[in-house]
Amino acid sequence: MIDLNLPNKLTLLRIFLVPLLLVFLISPSMLSCFFAAVIFSLAAVTDWLDGHLARVTNQVTLLGKLLDPVADKLLVIAALVPLVELDRVAAWIVVVIIGREFAVSGLRMIASAQGIHISSGASGKYKMVAEIVAILFLILDFNIVFHYIGQIGIIIAMILSVISAVDYFLQFWNKLDSSGTGELF
Repeated sequence: MIDLNLPNKLTLLRIFLVPLLLVFLISPSMLSCFFAAVIFSLAAVTDWLDGHLARVTNQVTLLGKLLDPVADKLLVIAALVPLVELDRVAAWIVVVIIGREFAVSGLRMIASAQGIHISSGASGKYKMVAEIVAILFLILDFNIVFHYIGQIGIIIAMILSVISAVDYFLQFWNKLDSSGTGELF
């Protein structure tokens, strides 16, 4: 049976906010971008809140562990791709960030199949914060200050994406080596 506790409901809310975000984000008007920023901010708050509530109330579930990273990826990708089309972020930066997401997700699946748990490190949390801040400024990119903050922020987020990916891969290889097998399959 699926446990739809409050943290899991917040994660599902984040997923359901993605299409609404896209509706407002694909319009270049200032008002639409403002609504997109509000929706994105609300979704970002649910990212922090669902994890916090799950830990504090001891309601961590398998569903939450599976859905939370999916919801995070959907939110970030759904925001970044239209921002490329709106010419607010370079496509190559978005490819690096999205590529990291796929690489780390694939690694976590392989690790899980091997019985290895790879926990989120501080670099992954910093990456997510940098992405949220950068994306907000890129959504609201209607003046030179917001433009530069968004551009610098997304470069920082991309660098942190690469650093956190390296951290995940190092954790995996270290745990694989310590297991004594040294083999993936």
